[in-house]
Amino acid sequence: MRFKLKMIPPTATAQQKGERVVKGYIHHYKKKNVAQAEAILRDALLPYVPAEPIMDKPIRLVVRWLFPYPKSAKKHQPGHKRWKITRPDTDNLNKLLKDVMTDMGFWKDDALISEECICKVYDDEPGIEIVVRAMEVDFSYDEG
Repeated sequence: MRFKLKMIPPTATAQQKGERVVKGYIHHYKKKNVAQAEAILRDALLPYVPAEPIMDKPIRLVVRWLFPYPKSAKKHQPGHKRWKITRPDTDNLNKLLKDVMTDMGFWKDDALISEECICKVYDDEPGIEIVVRAMEVDFSYDEG
């Protein structure tokens, strides 16, 4: 399955959780911006939820985070992408996305994801490109 969520990608990550002490115990909670990011992702992903989740096969997940160029960016040629080398980190971006996709039933458990390719770039057409593929259980590693 391959699709593109046409949106400005949310930058809140699963790492941005709050904590407070109540009666001597630490309680963790979702900050408002993380809950909003989850809701945005859920709404955008809804049309792509598969009829059946991947249950027992390894998964290859490819995610391209396409961010709009900042206003401060030097002039660029339309159609050309530039690497985004500022926060948030790719692993933190993907964690929230994988959590939402797991909850929505794309796969039984995100532990099935055996191969991941993540990149983040600036693009004239922001969004999130996602490829999800079930793979064969057996494989041979080719370093080429």
